[in-house]
Amino acid sequence: MKNLIFIGITMVLFLSSCSQKPRYTQNSTEIETLKAAISNYEAGNWEAFSKHFADTVKIYTNSENNHLSIQQAVSNEKENLIPFSSYKFKASSSEFEMVVTDKGETWVNFWGVWQGILIANNQQVDVPIHMTLQFVDGKIVEEHDYFDNTPVLTALQKIESASNEANQELSIEN
Repeated sequence: MKNLIFIGITMVLFLSSCSQKPRYTQNSTEIETLKAAISNYEAGNWEAFSKHFADTVKIYTNSENNHLSIQQAVSNEKENLIPFSSYKFKASSSEFEMVVTDKGETWVNFWGVWQGILIANNQQVDVPIHMTLQFVDGKIVEEHDYFDNTPVLTALQKIESASNEANQELSIEN
């Protein structure tokens, strides 16, 4: 009888551990959702991109205090992408992992390199980025993006400086 109880308890523990989500993985439905969102972003399909986010999502960009809604984030992205003829994440530099915290929260981490080509001079600009996103019921409910935008700002300043110099030369000639 004791053996039967021991076997029963062992089976219950074994089956319950098999049904739990792994604490760490590089293959999950959440990672596939993020990959789909990135693909939508790269295609400029903002409607499909937005569907990966909960209506109440909080998106933090280089900030722990100020967050955006998905509508605000999309609007900002559209504006930020105006100077670029194309943009993407370099696939060879992209890494994904999903973790389940001690509190049972599901987060996906992404490390990659965002790459854009400037319209004004065809210069390629690379920006390393880290994103961490919390998922609930298959939707992104919180996102934190961290990157240094200095390469983009420097490239845009050089374009502006060259344009100002050309304008000064034209005004001197006239």
